[in-house]
Amino acid sequence: FPGQQVLGLVENQSDWYLGNLWKNHRPWPALGRGYNTGVILLLLDKLRKMKWEQMWRLTAERELMSMLSTSLADQDIFNAVIKQNPFLVYQLPCFWNVQLSDHTRSEQCYRDVSDLKVIHWNSPKKLRVKNKHVEFFRNLYLTFLEYDGNLLRRELFGCPSEADVNSENVSGMSRDDLCYEFRRERFTVHRTHLYFLHYEYEPASDNTDVTLVAQLSMDRLQMLEAICKHWEGPISLALYLSDAEAQQFLRYAQGSEVLMSRHNVGYHIVYKEGQFYPVNLLRNVAMKHISTPYMFLSDIDFLPMYGLYEYLRKSITQLDLANTKKALIVPAFETLRYRLSFPKSKAELLSMLDMGTLFTFRYHVWTKGHAPTNFAKWRTATTPYRVEWEADFEPYVVVRKDCPEYDRRFVGFGWNKVAHIMELDAQEYEFTVLPNAYMIHMPHAPSFDITKFRSNKQYRICLKTLKEEFQQDMSRHYGFAALKYLTAENNS
Repeated sequence: FPGQQVLGLVENQSDWYLGNLWKNHRPWPALGRGYNTGVILLLLDKLRKMKWEQMWRLTAERELMSMLSTSLADQDIFNAVIKQNPFLVYQLPCFWNVQLSDHTRSEQCYRDVSDLKVIHWNSPKKLRVKNKHVEFFRNLYLTFLEYDGNLLRRELFGCPSEADVNSENVSGMSRDDLCYEFRRERFTVHRTHLYFLHYEYEPASDNTDVTLVAQLSMDRLQMLEAICKHWEGPISLALYLSDAEAQQFLRYAQGSEVLMSRHNVGYHIVYKEGQFYPVNLLRNVAMKHISTPYMFLSDIDFLPMYGLYEYLRKSITQLDLANTKKALIVPAFETLRYRLSFPKSKAELLSMLDMGTLFTFRYHVWTKGHAPTNFAKWRTATTPYRVEWEADFEPYVVVRKDCPEYDRRFVGFGWNKVAHIMELDAQEYEFTVLPNAYMIHMPHAPSFDITKFRSNKQYRICLKTLKEEFQQDMSRHYGFAALKYLTAENNS
């Protein structure tokens, strides 16, 4: 900007400021056609030196004595100031603000759409304005309604991806490896928006507070209200969404009295990228952003029993979790009924088990996952009891916030929780079953990832390969003690 120029603006491309659009049309004063403030460059240091705030305020107050109000908000005030001080303006080429307004002359300012830098839909009619390229603009507009921030980052702006930091890890992999896409996922950097909605929570002063941690995608959104009704304590959720889904979620949350009444739920959006559901990355994001000393590692399709929050806090004190390495197990059950009269006590739950309206979780498809919980013992237990790790054990646990993270190599379906429990065992956590705690899995359609696992042989082969590599890493890291994981796997 030479001389005293401080504002970069494109000329207004309609006749608005010429005052000839209809009878008695009386616009604010402007220089010629005036300038459009949809795109504006501001030379801030010079503006401050010339006391810009006083300059525009005095002009606005003077004009408002006769105009009473603005029609085009800040644009009217800028133009009134410029009319008095034309030297302030540097006129930008019009393709930096192509205005698709009513009565627009935008076609005169560019030859082809490839010339355009910024498109400005500044008419209330948006897609119904007259322009020779209106179809091109309409398609672009509709694309942005469903916009993908990853597309913007990579293809439109060419921003260097943060994944470049991990490029040496990825470059060491062979693309010919049939499991290349699985391995690569571990190093993918996802855009993440922490605390997407207002979060406000003061942890309890007695240092027993516990946060429920879970992750979800759009198809499990309906579980949120029910979980909030069952668990009054803090919650940390990682949501795997596209940009458009994040806006849908925002509308859903704002329309829910239950969700809007809760300020102790942290919603963290991890934006979709790649072909796999990064389940363990999501869990890690939710785990990292808790403000309590303990966490209850759950899944979004489970409802905790009423009163579990308070019961866990008492158990944390009784079992001295602050000074011992314990993982407190909340026994898991399931129902196949979409409408369930939720049991209000252990006695009621046992009665439903006997009647066949409830089952121990996954007893009919994956018994090993929860068998070590020893449900037969739990039925009559009145005090916490210790159980030993066994192959494929994947209970839901309460742990201190300093417990190890989940291993990111496991994506989609399979071995994601099993690997985490194995690492807790390797770090000598004691597994203690709580006698009066329970959670119930609610039925839902199978996820895309479990369908892929069942139907795709290569998926299953890669999961087996990743499991073996994880176990080898465990042996290297934990030495002799970790050999039992290899033998247990071979025997299972």
